[in-house]
Amino acid sequence: MPDTHSPLGLLLDVDGPIASPVTRTIATPSIITDLLLLAAANVPIAFITGRSASFIREQVVAPLVAAGLPEKFRIYGVCEKGAVWFPITGAGMGEVEVDASVALPPAVVNAVRQLVADRFADTMFFDETKQAMISVEQRVDVDTATYLNAQSSFDEKAFEILAAHGVGVRLKDRERPDAAGLVPFRIDPTIISTDIESVTLDKNHAAERALAFFAETGRLPSLWRSMGDSRSDYRMADHLHEAGYDVSHVDVRPDDGILDKPYPVIVMGEQIHDEAGASFLDYWVDRLNLR
Repeated sequence: MPDTHSPLGLLLDVDGPIASPVTRTIATPSIITDLLLLAAANVPIAFITGRSASFIREQVVAPLVAAGLPEKFRIYGVCEKGAVWFPITGAGMGEVEVDASVALPPAVVNAVRQLVADRFADTMFFDETKQAMISVEQRVDVDTATYLNAQSSFDEKAFEILAAHGVGVRLKDRERPDAAGLVPFRIDPTIISTDIESVTLDKNHAAERALAFFAETGRLPSLWRSMGDSRSDYRMADHLHEAGYDVSHVDVRPDDGILDKPYPVIVMGEQIHDEAGASFLDYWVDRLNLR
């Protein structure tokens, strides 16, 4: 790939700013169009998400390929908050690598799967596509209030399952260390799911992995934007700031509380979720004169 300097780099959460949290798909066509225009301008784009590689293949990569990826581009995926990673090529998703060292014990995975089947199948489902973490997600036919009420009960029962298996676990302010006094896993509720994951997984580490990949394929821009809908997404910008880049973070769900950071935090007016994400991408396509 020629070393064409990019004016911008993007680290993008998927659920919220790119995929609708309601439909779990890219519901705004301009998002695909603008991502392709930015990719054609050599903008490095990383999708950094808690989602599985399978989800990204079906809901993000397939629409990009179908719409016609440019001849040369730099797009990368880091899934399950850093446990799974892969390049994206003109043919689609490249080789998927998994950090098996952060995976939960199979007995715990099976016990949580059974818990969902026995007690919570009317409000949520067990995500069978995850390769390192456990995710249990709201059913799309269930309203938010009903799901959140069930979620709190599920989280407590999942906590007890991990503790009963001798796995050190944290849920909010509660901790149950393992036999060595360690707490290597956490239960992390989101607005549409509960993730059970290694405490070493986070989006700052995922951002570091993405930048290392981009550094192998061309020069890195000095200007970066990260975008997400949860407080943990700020960690992408944290890494960029600490590494010395000019960064701002776009918060597409600011009602949860805008964090006080040493870099600018951007909100898209009254827009939220993928509507805000679409407007943000559209802004940069216009600013870089890519139409």
